[in-house]
Amino acid sequence: MKQVNLIPNLITAFGLACGLFVIFKVNLTYPGSGIYELLRASVLILLVAAFADLLDGAIARVIHAESKFGVMFDSLADAVSFGVAPSVLMLKSLSLEQGTSLSFFAIIGAMLFSICGVLRLVRYSVKSEDVNQTEEEKLLQKKSFTGLPIPAAALSAIAVNLFLHSPNARRWFGFSSLSKTIILTCLMISLAYFMISRWKFPSFKTFQIRVPSFHFVFIAVILAIFILYGILYYFSLVFMILTLGYFVTGLALSLIRLIAGKKSKRLKEFEINHDEHE
Repeated sequence: MKQVNLIPNLITAFGLACGLFVIFKVNLTYPGSGIYELLRASVLILLVAAFADLLDGAIARVIHAESKFGVMFDSLADAVSFGVAPSVLMLKSLSLEQGTSLSFFAIIGAMLFSICGVLRLVRYSVKSEDVNQTEEEKLLQKKSFTGLPIPAAALSAIAVNLFLHSPNARRWFGFSSLSKTIILTCLMISLAYFMISRWKFPSFKTFQIRVPSFHFVFIAVILAIFILYGILYYFSLVFMILTLGYFVTGLALSLIRLIAGKKSKRLKEFEINHDEHE
């Protein structure tokens, strides 16, 4: 029997435990009670799960402990933490009456998100194991993701959910239960589509921007100040902007590549290849 390295899989198990804890905690909470506090705590726990998802793969590569078991375990953990947990959170936060057309609409959105999330993970695992890929295809795969990564989709979904239930949103917009249901369900369906689509999204591991060093430092400091201030006083709003910012950035880069055409060598890794085989 092949040896299974302990450290990366322990981190994966910790991320899975975070997702399961959110699901179990949500199901033990009485509908309509302390929804914002529940969502805020769930966001923090799933952020820890997302960090664990980044960490386990990085450690496995550093200590040369990558294995098929680790890849499958990581995908199953992501399916629970980022595929199921956001859907459960959405349905619990809306507290819809059973048997209504609105509740059926919300369930459809939640199911599509979870199913497409699992399909996204399966496609990623299959492509990672593809031995017929050329070196150029492997390099492009490292620079960008085909389809929205499931952790980014999950964080976008719960970020918008958190903001809609936040005191600031109630004070500024006063969203009704109907409005929240329509917004969240449409968002879940949109995220589900982009997870299984051929749209390309950047990988921060290799994402580079050519900016003079002084300008980069200056911009980074200004952004850090605004982000830290926002996290302290407007956490739900800033978190939503950051998560949706990644989503919008990926769409913008793909659209720029689409408009520029194949003649342009820039942003080649963001070309939407509809003929790509499974």
